[in-house]
Amino acid sequence: MDFQPTDEHIALRKAVGAIAESFGAGNYVKRAEARESTADLWRLLGRHGYIGINLPEEYGGGGGGLTELAIVCEETAAHGTPLLLLLVSSAISGEVISAYGSRAQRSQWLPRLASGESKMVFAITEPDAGSNTHRLTTTATRDGDDFVIRGQKYFISGVDEADAILVVARTGTDKASGSAQLSLFIVDSDAPGLMKQPLPVSVTLPERQFTLYFDDVRVGADRLVGTEGDGFKQVFQGLNPERITGAALGVGIGRYALGMAAAYASTRVVWDRPIGSHQGVAHALAKAKIEVELAALMTAKAAWLHDRGEPAGEASNMAKYAAAEAALGAIDAAIQCHGGNGFATEYGILPYWGLARVLRVAPVNREMILNFVAQHSLGLPRSY
Repeated sequence: MDFQPTDEHIALRKAVGAIAESFGAGNYVKRAEARESTADLWRLLGRHGYIGINLPEEYGGGGGGLTELAIVCEETAAHGTPLLLLLVSSAISGEVISAYGSRAQRSQWLPRLASGESKMVFAITEPDAGSNTHRLTTTATRDGDDFVIRGQKYFISGVDEADAILVVARTGTDKASGSAQLSLFIVDSDAPGLMKQPLPVSVTLPERQFTLYFDDVRVGADRLVGTEGDGFKQVFQGLNPERITGAALGVGIGRYALGMAAAYASTRVVWDRPIGSHQGVAHALAKAKIEVELAALMTAKAAWLHDRGEPAGEASNMAKYAAAEAALGAIDAAIQCHGGNGFATEYGILPYWGLARVLRVAPVNREMILNFVAQHSLGLPRSY
């Protein structure tokens, strides 16, 4: 792994940063507070080839990997315009369809995802399953040449902005283990029988959350992704990329918060000197900076491993854990640095705290990451 950034990556960061800067952090915060979409920023990034930078060139993508997509996630966030749906549309859905989709599915969806014309969100979470994917109860039952989907999904981001949903459903039970056999389906977001109920949350985000009800939603067999029953393996093709891009989002949020704090601490004068000259302020920001940079290194390692087809589960989990903690630490330090102004709408810091706090819970909570590291990295007995 080469720690020297390539000329291409330097140029990519500069170009993405310029687009995000033109949109404006203030504009993002206003949209987030009003729960309004940032679709215009998404389309602009898509027109320049950055939304689908990780997708195959033959389908209109950039031909890059998770390393490049993580840069896009980080730089948009670092300029105050984090895009949560990059994690589910470009990372999960794009990666899964690229790896397992039929030629017809790749031809239909990847060019539209790459251009930013379409979004595809991801539906796995259920109210009673939590992190235990084997307990999913949403089913897809064969009926002639079709599948009929019944069940419920919970906390599904961005359904109102998407043309389709990549749905994880139970299609059988393994007789030996009793575990669910899962399959993945592409379901149109306006499919008959699909009800989308807004799920109010207090986090300040432009992306809205939904509960989905599948009431005999019928899809053709051509909407099955890959092989029936292989969904568990296919899901992990998307979950590591989701964790890597989630980590990149956290790194970017941390960078943005520290940039605001450093600028404020350099110009805010109390007792005849800038507050940044006091170690009580400076050391807190320096500590947060170190933690953000450490998270960035692990994120880069995880993306590097994934792009080379190496096992990336450990690094992806560690990167996501480190970046969520670092982002929260950076925002907390930035708020403390600003004092009362840290809560003022004028300075626009607090909305980013909510997204950083979400990243500690999703796409996988910190406790499950600690379970993973304890069991798989340290060889300790399984605790659950």
